Amino acid sequence: MAEMVEVANLVKKFKELVAVDGVSFTVGEGEVFAFLGPNGAGKSTTIKMLTTLLSPTSGSIKIDGFEVADHQDEVRKKFGIVFQDPSLDDELTAFENLEFHAEIYGVAREVYRPRIEELLKFVELTERRDDQVKTFSGGMKRRLEIARGLLHHPRIFFLDEPTQGLDPQTRNRLWEYILDLNKKEGITIFFTTHYMEEAEKVARQVAVIDRGKIAAHGTAEELKKLTEKDSLEEAFLQLTGKSIRDEEVSGADRMRQHHALWRR
Repeated sequence: MAEMVEVANLVKKFKELVAVDGVSFTVGEGEVFAFLGPNGAGKSTTIKMLTTLLSPTSGSIKIDGFEVADHQDEVRKKFGIVFQDPSLDDELTAFENLEFHAEIYGVAREVYRPRIEELLKFVELTERRDDQVKTFSGGMKRRLEIARGLLHHPRIFFLDEPTQGLDPQTRNRLWEYILDLNKKEGITIFFTTHYMEEAEKVARQVAVIDRGKIAAHGTAEELKKLTEKDSLEEAFLQLTGKSIRDEEVSGADRMRQHHALWRR
């Protein structure tokens, strides 16, 4: 299996703070990969480096064979992303949100118009295509964000807490969409979640980061065996401890970063 993500000795320093400290891991092409960590563990900082929002202090990142530091434009075409915090324009319709995103990515109109219709059908929003997003429920907005992230046929899909705050029924339905996409199109899925049961159920590989370092990497069964625990949640707590951590980045910062990515 080819590697979709290759991270080697990745370091990110903010003055005296070492947020990411020598991290190395790989994600195979077509893999469903969970990246887990407590608040402030370096998880969000790593994702920002993977998606070109931050430059590493040192180390190497390759996405689909492209060195991120040297080929940022090519790398951005390779990935779609759904951030933890909503980033849709509530005053626009579902169709207009997708159309705006396609224009930003430089997708030709004759290509994106049928693609929008295809994706609206995929996430079951065709009948709401001309409704303003401010009338949508949280689950509908999440589905629209997933459609938006897939418009340009990405090779890898980053999802940061994609089901946070959703009811179990909506959460399960979203994963049906995502896993169906992975199966049919072979898109690599890279996601974070605080729902350990969710990660255990859907991820084929799991990496746990804590205090800027990879604490463990393997299948859920391998991590449970390593820690001699019966669930991934128990294994996670064994690896990272039970103390409450501070947030790594604010929601407002995430919104600014999303807009910054589009402007580049």
